[in-house]
Amino acid sequence: MPTVDARHARLYYEASGRPDGEPLLLSNSLGSSMEMWNRVLPVLEKEFRVVRYDTRGHGRSSVPAAPYTIEQLGCDALAVLDAVGISRASFCGLSLGGLTGQWLAVHAPERIRRLILANTAARIGTEAMWDARMESVRESGMKPIAAATPERWFTGAYRERFPEQMEQIRRMVAGTEAEGYIGCCAVLRDADLRASTCAIAHMCLVVAGRDDPATPPADVRALYTALPSARYVELGSSHLSAWECGTEFAEAVLAFLQEGSGHG
Repeated sequence: MPTVDARHARLYYEASGRPDGEPLLLSNSLGSSMEMWNRVLPVLEKEFRVVRYDTRGHGRSSVPAAPYTIEQLGCDALAVLDAVGISRASFCGLSLGGLTGQWLAVHAPERIRRLILANTAARIGTEAMWDARMESVRESGMKPIAAATPERWFTGAYRERFPEQMEQIRRMVAGTEAEGYIGCCAVLRDADLRASTCAIAHMCLVVAGRDDPATPPADVRALYTALPSARYVELGSSHLSAWECGTEFAEAVLAFLQEGSGHG
């Protein structure tokens, strides 16, 4: 099992796709694992050397004691790149993963070629909201969170069409250790990158979900507006756009990384 030791965490990762392709690092959302990228892999693996990893506290990565910081998550991503011998990669992160990407673009700009920031913002939620979420998980564990997740991550029409996928999502979230989930909630509570996004010089693709309650399009557009060089795409999805609109998501990423971008 491929793992790398980062600061106080052991991270599980997988590399696939074209060995000679441009490197593309994928970073998952809160409560998920690298499985959340499965629906975009068939397209991306044809062109890129795709590296996925489980964020600390999630999937098959280790679960250090909470809380975690955005700096730790950023350094974890760099440790994965180092482990596979990649000096510079494009980065695609969704929600929590998008915050990690923003941190990397500011603090390790030489390691990033281009950024895809999906269903994310420079500031997600409020301190009170994340404190309440953490307290709920401490008291009741992950089962209530897992049961409520499909409604927040997918549109009603999609949930009705694919009930077996919703069960897969529930199992994925329920399998997340409470300590790891709480640790990353603390990242979301404490990370406010609004003052630094204007310093990101990389070309960025910003992806929103039209029906996303977790990172509403208005918040995602605010991030897009703050970035000096970016394109904006809005998909007909809720929060997990890389799953619900997997083909459209992957094609937008492919076009962006191959053709470049700019406001317009």
